[in-house]
Amino acid sequence: MTWEEMLPLLWPATVETAQMVGWSTLFTVLFGLPIGVALVVLDRGGLRPAPALRAVLGFVVNIGRSLPFIVLMIAIIPFTRLVVGTTIGTAAFVVPLTVGAVPFFARLVETALREVGTDVVQAAQAMGASRATVVRKVLLPEALPGLVAGLTVTVVALIGYSAMAGTLGGGGLGDLAVRYGYQRFETLLMIVTVVLLIVIVQLLQSLGDWVARRLSHK
Repeated sequence: MTWEEMLPLLWPATVETAQMVGWSTLFTVLFGLPIGVALVVLDRGGLRPAPALRAVLGFVVNIGRSLPFIVLMIAIIPFTRLVVGTTIGTAAFVVPLTVGAVPFFARLVETALREVGTDVVQAAQAMGASRATVVRKVLLPEALPGLVAGLTVTVVALIGYSAMAGTLGGGGLGDLAVRYGYQRFETLLMIVTVVLLIVIVQLLQSLGDWVARRLSHK
């Protein structure tokens, strides 16, 4: 296969991967961030301690993190069909990607928030700040470098998940590598796909690290 034949295949596959990862990242932040905050706020010594509720929430998060992604994709096929109306294509695989990444990101959010000094939180409370204000104006801003670093790790993981999704009809670079690189023995295309994934991950990781460093120096 020549470069002229590969380029029309690589570009649409790259766009599909970007769409899967982009939408999954958005939904992961929308759901994972509140869950991570709740894990900290509801814990003993938190802003609103509720150990029993926190234990249940932590148990659910741990279940989500325990399942290998390829098992999760298959297990929630009925849920995916219910939400999207289909189980194949880029849009369909945003669902398992999000379900798989939310517990992962929630734990990273929890870790980042726990690194915020208790003296900062206590000072805000002493000035009469409400719980919501403490979370919004103290915990999240102070933990922002760690949150950005956690999001970067999550996006990189989602890229890996999206490649696996391609093996089950999700499209993207993973699908391209399997259908052409593996099944049709197009070794050069397989190598190019792998290199492209590595470059994308390196660029995103470098960008995330740079942003986290800039935020930590403010």
